[in-house]
Amino acid sequence: MNLSFFDQFTSPYLLGIPLILMSMLFPALLFPSPGNRWVNNRLSTLQSWGIDLITKQLMIPLNKNGHKWAMIFTSLMLLLLSINLLGLLPYTFTPTTQLSMNMALAFPLWLATLLTGLRNQPSASLGHLLPEGTPTPLIPALILIETISLLIRPLALGVRLTANLTAGHLLIQLISTATTALLSIMPTISAITSITLLLLTILEVAVAMIQAYVFVLLLSLYLQENI
Repeated sequence: MNLSFFDQFTSPYLLGIPLILMSMLFPALLFPSPGNRWVNNRLSTLQSWGIDLITKQLMIPLNKNGHKWAMIFTSLMLLLLSINLLGLLPYTFTPTTQLSMNMALAFPLWLATLLTGLRNQPSASLGHLLPEGTPTPLIPALILIETISLLIRPLALGVRLTANLTAGHLLIQLISTATTALLSIMPTISAITSITLLLLTILEVAVAMIQAYVFVLLLSLYLQENI
């Protein structure tokens, strides 16, 4: 029984071929492509409004130099948002519950923001490792602490996203299993757990959207420190 709870986090295979790449690319196919008409349909208009809203929210902490990253951050936000939300559907696989995938997204983007700062303003980027006015005896310890906190950022990004989604999926499966098991024995308790399951599902929808936004927002804050 314990193993079956974690089967949902196992990468799906078909004839020995891993399907995780398909599960990552399939959500992008659900977005309507813009047409060649001057006036788009309602769905395309709603999508354009949502993309503009997301882009404005992500670009608020950045100055004009950071607006070059708008397409990268918006695309990443839409990718994570669609994968997280579609992963809540039955009989689906959520790639963002895999730490390897989240680290593959977090580490290169964090490294890109760091290298951008070292290239454009090396003194200011290295100055974050030592706060101004630090007493001389504390300088080595503070440099070590700040370096560790800097290097642990991509790990924190990946683990945060993985842990939140994994915990939510496990809770949903545990409560749904209890609801099914209690249906024939204690219908009243089963009804209460089903209501709890509905509320938890609504909460997980909010968590899926919030975690996608937090992931990209933290990357934009890291970029702001280096531009």
